[in-house]
Amino acid sequence: VSDESGAATVLASFLVAALVALSVGAIQVGAAVIARHRAQSAADLAALAGASRLPSGPDTACRLARSIGSAMGATVGGCEVDRLDVVVTCTVRLVAGFGGEARAVARAGPGYGRT
Repeated sequence: VSDESGAATVLASFLVAALVALSVGAIQVGAAVIARHRAQSAADLAALAGASRLPSGPDTACRLARSIGSAMGATVGGCEVDRLDVVVTCTVRLVAGFGGEARAVARAGPGYGRT
């Protein structure tokens, strides 16, 4: 006859540890998704703002794009004018204390009837 008292406590502690690990993983994935969406939104709006000022010159367009990207909480890593398009790269740090950052690129300009 073996004594199994306390076996349920050990099993429960392993299950709690597994649940905590899964929760932390889910929170980190959620933080990455949120950061990616924030970076893409900032890049999209910055590129659109820059494209609206492109007739005033590439420097003016990129200055406005950087201002808009920064106002949205992103770091604008690059802004360049490619013919009549403005291409903006934004990065956003992950929330919830997790390391890393999300990066997004957006292009805006006249559509020329593209579909």
